[in-house]
Amino acid sequence: QVQLVESGGGLVQAGGSLRLSCAASGRTFSSKHMGWFRQAPGKEREFVARINWSGTVTSYADSVKGRFTVSRDNAKNTVYLQMNNLKQEDTAVYYCAASSSWSIQGGAYAYWGQGTQVTVSS
Repeated sequence: QVQLVESGGGLVQAGGSLRLSCAASGRTFSSKHMGWFRQAPGKEREFVARINWSGTVTSYADSVKGRFTVSRDNAKNTVYLQMNNLKQEDTAVYYCAASSSWSIQGGAYAYWGQGTQVTVSS
């Protein structure tokens, strides 16, 4: 079992930065691949970024590539999403999730946090 709690969301102006954190409890965190997803009002949930269990491999959605960076600290049971040069279209609820599979599909992730709101103003 893995419990996930996101933090760090908020209101930021376009061009600004935020860093999201996802704190995990449970002894299996360091063996899990971690993903970040987001859901904007009226839209389907979409993949944002993922990082493998050891932190050596990452991948990103094209819409955030070059602006967002995912990282993890297994000693602290925490995964991060650094978001730079934010755009209005990044406004969404952001979720972290844990999976035993290396996937960009939300259905592959068994454990989810409650989400944190990110709002980007013009």
